[in-house]
Amino acid sequence: MTNHLHKGDLPEGLDLGPVVAVDSETMGLIPYRDPLCLVQLSAGDGDTHLVQLDRNTYDAPRLKALLSDTNTLKIFHFARFDVAAFQQWLGVVTTPVYCTKIASKLCRTYTDRHGLKDVTRELAGVDLSKQQQSSDWGAETLSAAQIEYAASDVLHLHLLREKLNEMLAREGRTALAQACFDFLPIRSALDIAGWPETDIFAHS
Repeated sequence: MTNHLHKGDLPEGLDLGPVVAVDSETMGLIPYRDPLCLVQLSAGDGDTHLVQLDRNTYDAPRLKALLSDTNTLKIFHFARFDVAAFQQWLGVVTTPVYCTKIASKLCRTYTDRHGLKDVTRELAGVDLSKQQQSSDWGAETLSAAQIEYAASDVLHLHLLREKLNEMLAREGRTALAQACFDFLPIRSALDIAGWPETDIFAHS
């Protein structure tokens, strides 16, 4: 496994294939307030590519092209947040997407533990470390521990998607999951526009 750290953008000519695992690190948990700092990607081959963004310009044309490429499926865990961050800071609508957290909630109804650590432990047999989750991602130089943590969040998403797809099909919820994935860019846009908690579909 090799972690490749890129400054500003993905390198020219990099082909990550038709299905890419994606995650991001920001300065906080409010996508319209807290700057996007790092985007992690993996083709599912054990390698990761981490893009440390220039927060003065967010000029990352190759990364933006990949995120908005309708022929490339992007796998996330809790896509709602990452997609909102990409809309806010990179100005792109990320599509199509697959969210392992939504898939987990639709088929692993025997538990209320749908965090990446829990899902990865059960379905991939891997115990992820979350020690660096709350660290300074805006630092000019990222530590080896930060890079290792950020990479680990995308390394297993391809396998999780495969396992969750099997469970969704078994429970007859594949089409429902896909409809949720298709709606995610809109859900993220609502978050940015000021409706993060309000259920606009509710009667009251």
